[in-house]
Amino acid sequence: MGVNKVHNLNYGNTSAKQPQSPGETQNTGIAFKELLKGRASENLNFSKHAAKRLDERGIQLDSRLLGDLEQAVEEARKKGAKDVAIIGSQGVFIVNVPNNVVVTTMSQDETGRKIFTNIDSAVLM
Repeated sequence: MGVNKVHNLNYGNTSAKQPQSPGETQNTGIAFKELLKGRASENLNFSKHAAKRLDERGIQLDSRLLGDLEQAVEEARKKGAKDVAIIGSQGVFIVNVPNNVVVTTMSQDETGRKIFTNIDSAVLM
C-alpha cells in the first residue's frame, strides 16, 4: 500500500532508470516538453472565430487545403514566424504558429485593399 492509499504501479523491473529531471520521461529519456512540442505541431486547430468565418464566407476546408495549410505553418515555424498570414487561392488564413491555431480567415474576394496587422510573416500557397 502506498501513500494516501495509492499503490506503486511499478511492477517487474525495479532497476528501470528513474527520471533525472521533472521534464524527462522514465523509459526513453525524451523531455516531456519536446514530446508536447511534437504533438502540438501535428494538428492545426481553428479558433471558434475562424470556424465561424469559414462558414460565413463559404470557404470549403478539405483534406488537401488542410494539408497545404499545415505544410505552410511548418515552413513558417522553421523560419521563426509567430503570427503568419497564409495567402492562397481559397483565401487568407491568419495563424498563430506557436499555438498551431488559425485565428481568422477571409475569402479571396474580401482581400482587396485589406490591411493585415499583428503578423510577422506571410506565406504564399
